[in-house]
Amino acid sequence: MNQAEKATVFGALHQKGNPIVLYNIWDAGTAKAVTEAGAKALATGSWSVAAAHGYGDGEKIPLDALVATARQITAVNDLPLSVDFEGAYSTEPAGAAANVATLIDAGAVGINFEDQVVGGEGLHPVDKQTARIRFIREMAHGRGISFFINARTDLFLREGDQSKHADLVDEAIERGKAYAAAGASGFFVPWLIDPALIEKICGASTLPVNIMMRPGAPDVKTLARLGVARVSYGPGPYRAMMEKLKEAAAAVYAAAG
Repeated sequence: MNQAEKATVFGALHQKGNPIVLYNIWDAGTAKAVTEAGAKALATGSWSVAAAHGYGDGEKIPLDALVATARQITAVNDLPLSVDFEGAYSTEPAGAAANVATLIDAGAVGINFEDQVVGGEGLHPVDKQTARIRFIREMAHGRGISFFINARTDLFLREGDQSKHADLVDEAIERGKAYAAAGASGFFVPWLIDPALIEKICGASTLPVNIMMRPGAPDVKTLARLGVARVSYGPGPYRAMMEKLKEAAAAVYAAAG
């Protein structure tokens, strides 16, 4: 498949009630392993890619290094690749679109694009976030690719008290509608795990909804019944692998005395 065909396939995998499952990767080696395990598409996690390079999350890994990672993955793997691009390394619409263009040049067919102020406080106003989405969509359209913009709201991620998540649902739905009108392809609500709230958002959203797995989240089959179209694992796979690595290394050093 060429890149445009991969983008079309990736979009079609997002089916309400039959979600695409993305076990997030961070380099070409993990892409190969997840592909061999049966993946239909690939997605990086920003936390994982940054950590694998020795950086913290929050656009601390240099843009060039992130783009190089995407290029290395697509060079050796034929599955569609989505890149967790945080805030696109620019608060300005034109800058965001230009940076996303470098990922398209690297072979990616989609991004996660979040509305929190990276390195700052709170979320971008809706009009500012929709402007960035519109610029990215127009750039991708000009390149003839149905690029998947997974518009992420961090309303729930920013609110650590899960009992307050119900109060945020209406605002999340309104943001999702605005992002859809601006050209988003999907709606990502990380940290939301309450089944009733997930179902409400899925019912109100015209976009396929993405839920991130974390402790306490419903399983994939339950999420499918709630209307979810995409399930991702975020930094979970990286953390699990690093724990196993540390355990194995500790055993070796303990045995060596």
